[in-house]
Amino acid sequence: MNPALWKLFLDATETGSLSKVALLHGTSQPHVSRQIAELEQRCGGRLFERTGRGVALTAFGQRIAPKVRVWLSSTEQLENDVRATAGQTMGRVRLGTIPSLAHPFVSTLFARLRQQHPLVQLSVREGQGAQLETWLEDGSLDLALLFRHGQPNGSDALSLAEAQTFLVGPEGDPVTAKPTVKFKALDGLPLVAFCRPSSWRDQLEQVARQRGVQLNVVLEADSLALQLGIASQGGAYALLGSYAIDVARSQHRFQAARLVDPPIVRHIALALARTGPLSPATRAVMQESLALAQDI
Repeated sequence: MNPALWKLFLDATETGSLSKVALLHGTSQPHVSRQIAELEQRCGGRLFERTGRGVALTAFGQRIAPKVRVWLSSTEQLENDVRATAGQTMGRVRLGTIPSLAHPFVSTLFARLRQQHPLVQLSVREGQGAQLETWLEDGSLDLALLFRHGQPNGSDALSLAEAQTFLVGPEGDPVTAKPTVKFKALDGLPLVAFCRPSSWRDQLEQVARQRGVQLNVVLEADSLALQLGIASQGGAYALLGSYAIDVARSQHRFQAARLVDPPIVRHIALALARTGPLSPATRAVMQESLALAQDI
């Protein structure tokens, strides 16, 4: 169980290219290929299928990849725990975030960590809620900033703030002209919404069924920039949180009215991985995230 070999395996899994792995490790592709072949021989089975574009996991490789991630994470945690006993909090923390919180929340968090815990390294990945939940489940992430519809109970997530929902349209649009708009006004409106699977879409449709409102999703897009661009041009309305809107005001010209009757409230949560105890570095990122949320 050579951690270096398994790190190559995970890097190849994420990049899908042995040549990219070679660049990451400052070596040659033939050397990486020999290392992977040696690992496959020790495992007694093929880990990758070679394709015209690179490599892809076999069914065997897909089955063991989550276990390898957990094992490597625990190995790193052991090393970091030993170092932490000397009074230094250090280590890599894999943080996932929804796009609307990447800036300024995560960028500000990084600045605070550089001051308070300079030996803690952040590895940040963006994704939508369902994808982030999957990464937490399989051990690809240590923490994730995402939306939860109910109040987090503290066992697997901590509440950072609440976010109201706004209907976004172009400047001069009569539907969004007032500070608030009733949910029933969504009936039949052309909407741009996040792609499925999406718990956010599920929540909106549940409220719509209860209110007898027909949601007319004409475009699916996970890109916030695309959603706001289309909404500001009048192509379709977007349903977004206050954080996404605040970040975009310098780039787009639009109107936004808060949904009421009923208001749609989501909780910005810091969710924890389900793969074992937290490292000192992960706890440091949690503490700084909570402090930052209180400040802003």
